[in-house]
Amino acid sequence: MNWYEVAENYQEEYVDLTKKLLKIPTVLENFNPKNENAPFGKEIKKALDFMLKTGEKDGFIVKNVDNYAGHIEMGEGEEVLGILGHLDVVPAGGKWHNPPFSAYEANGKIYARGAMDDKGPTIAAYIAMKMVKDKGIKLNKKVRLILGCDEETGMRGVRRYLEKEQMPDIGFAPDAEFPLIYAEKGIYSFNLEGKFEDDLIASLEAGERYNVVPDECTVVLKVNKQKEFIKFLQDTKTHGRVYKNTYTVFGKNAHAAWPHLGNNAIYLMVNFLKDHTDNPLIHFIDKYLSADHLGKKLGIDTYDKEMKELTMNTGFVHYDGNNAKLGINIRYPRNYEFEKGEEKIIKAAETSKLKYISMGNSKPHYVSPEDELVKSLHEAYMKYTGDQDSKIMSIGGGTYARILKKAVAFGPNLPGNEDLAHQPNEYLIIKDMIIAASIYAESIIMLAGE
Repeated sequence: MNWYEVAENYQEEYVDLTKKLLKIPTVLENFNPKNENAPFGKEIKKALDFMLKTGEKDGFIVKNVDNYAGHIEMGEGEEVLGILGHLDVVPAGGKWHNPPFSAYEANGKIYARGAMDDKGPTIAAYIAMKMVKDKGIKLNKKVRLILGCDEETGMRGVRRYLEKEQMPDIGFAPDAEFPLIYAEKGIYSFNLEGKFEDDLIASLEAGERYNVVPDECTVVLKVNKQKEFIKFLQDTKTHGRVYKNTYTVFGKNAHAAWPHLGNNAIYLMVNFLKDHTDNPLIHFIDKYLSADHLGKKLGIDTYDKEMKELTMNTGFVHYDGNNAKLGINIRYPRNYEFEKGEEKIIKAAETSKLKYISMGNSKPHYVSPEDELVKSLHEAYMKYTGDQDSKIMSIGGGTYARILKKAVAFGPNLPGNEDLAHQPNEYLIIKDMIIAASIYAESIIMLAGE
């Protein structure tokens, strides 16, 4: 069957569902496990309800698991094929041409936070399931579209789901790139905290999340440094502004998996402040973090031929003139010596009287390129793209695939397309999502069909 010809008839439905989901601003504001009805907030709960009600209306079996996650199910059998999507998104920072949750459509694209990460791809997987169901094709496995509510901030949603539901035997996450991601780097985050008084800095603020390169940093100064700041902006060609005692610089957002694609505003501000203060926090950032996304200054740089290099991102800084907190995220290949690296970070932090606090570590995820799961999915991709040349790969991003025993990240971004996940003006290309839905339908038949 040519699933692309089938999928073209579902394009209008795809666009309608995707826009409705994208208009729900599912940024996690506060995790409250005591709120059993909406532990991740009312907007994320609204998105989960929308998806489950849509699935139920279309004749699927649906289940809500403690409002942490849910699934939409078809097929039968003892084994489960899991397709893992997520409904939460990162904050919509930066400058957008249109409101980030307007789901603005133009020139065959839909612009919104979450368009590609991960609402558009999740709907593509849903449409794939619906196409298979509508054709009445018998399946010998249960196929579950698992909808997580907390992928961007800890994966608590899908972890709760797996405590209550069967672990899928195999699976894929439509939350990355084609042709296929068979390996994901390890991911860990940590805080560095300390107390420092400062005669110059009243406060310093930037960033919200470990996994986003911050694009804006603001400092409030006790001493007038406007002339020096304006000269700094001119000399370094840095974008910024000053109003009274508030000084701001502007960088560029990027996903923490690819920090080199961004311009970290924390580092830009530290480049100014380092010549005007003896604050240990500022000089620690300058000495060990600034302009270094590979961890070379800390002595933790590592390279693996499959997973490539370790990368590092300083995601946020919060300093109120006394208490300081830095949030740092590292993506590491499987040959990284974690304990030795941690020792080096702790030792460097101690030189500036900063306390190291681990915030969690997710080890590298790997499925052999020779595994039948990988081969089948790759075959489905090649059938609908004709692309025999693009290689399967490893990434620094973390997807739900790493939660399962055997799963990979699979599309939907096609080779050569720009990737604006976690950046302003994120968008999806509608025709590419129809191709993705075709590939996912083919994959379902290959992996779960009789």
